[in-house]
Amino acid sequence: MPGANVPAFYTVREAARILRVDRATLYRAIRDDAFPVVKLRSRYVVPAAALNKLIAQAAESGSCIDVAQMAAEQRTAREIQRLRGGAW
Repeated sequence: MPGANVPAFYTVREAARILRVDRATLYRAIRDDAFPVVKLRSRYVVPAAALNKLIAQAAESGSCIDVAQMAAEQRTAREIQRLRGGAW
């Protein structure tokens, strides 16, 4: 469970600020299903765990982390799972 001062979710504005990108850039990635978010009605929130994972992967790999490529791989894996009837 997150600490008292550590949020479980960030607003898109907060996440964009953390990533040092424009909010519009992050919204485009979200609309393209290329960035992990939770949609609550018409509002998006970014899981802190997703940001932390991206940051850790970038630091550990020492190379470029392409979030759009990761999202595409996850969509492909979900589609394969769906086609297999939900079981791996």
